[in-house]
Amino acid sequence: MAARSKWLSYVFVACAAVLGCGAGLLWRQRPDSLPELASGVFLTPRRVVPDLNLIDDRGRRFTNASLAGHWSLLFFGYTNCPDVCPATLATLAAVDKRIGVSRGQVRPEVVFVSVDAARDTPQRLAAYVPFFDSNFRGVTAADQPSIEAVAAKLGVAVSIHHEPDGSVSVDHSAAIFVVDPEGRVAAILTGPYTAPVIAADLKLITAARS
Repeated sequence: MAARSKWLSYVFVACAAVLGCGAGLLWRQRPDSLPELASGVFLTPRRVVPDLNLIDDRGRRFTNASLAGHWSLLFFGYTNCPDVCPATLATLAAVDKRIGVSRGQVRPEVVFVSVDAARDTPQRLAAYVPFFDSNFRGVTAADQPSIEAVAAKLGVAVSIHHEPDGSVSVDHSAAIFVVDPEGRVAAILTGPYTAPVIAADLKLITAARS
């Protein structure tokens, strides 16, 4: 049974990757004025982030207003993720450091959105997210249906498996949403993720006209 679940997880990740690429192609028609991105696609027109009613790792409300006035990177995952989430957060931490020492480049806020609301409490997020970077912010919803609704509106696939031994695994697509200061998704990064590539793409994205 465990082997079957693992196989299904691999199938889910592969399908989510294909769906993510397909969504990017459907959502955008890249004008000639926009440069190619190495790790993702521009969205044209930009899309407003759906209504958010979340809670952050300090127990504070996190709404669309929390995204206003600065660039943000939204990455969906969960704290018990064994590989993709910690690897991506470590890469984003390297990006943050790279941008931090770069003169004149916009420095987005990284927001880790947990799709595992039952286990990833604000306290759990507060212990996990700063391990990668003290500037990162963790958020989730009060219940599982609410966070899955937010994920679905952004095209993030989520599938939760309850194993016979009582353990829980969560499959999810691993795109990074680049949100502009007006709360609109300007681009979706789908990988491959390396710090130099993401930093270079962010420079192009933040400099592009809406």
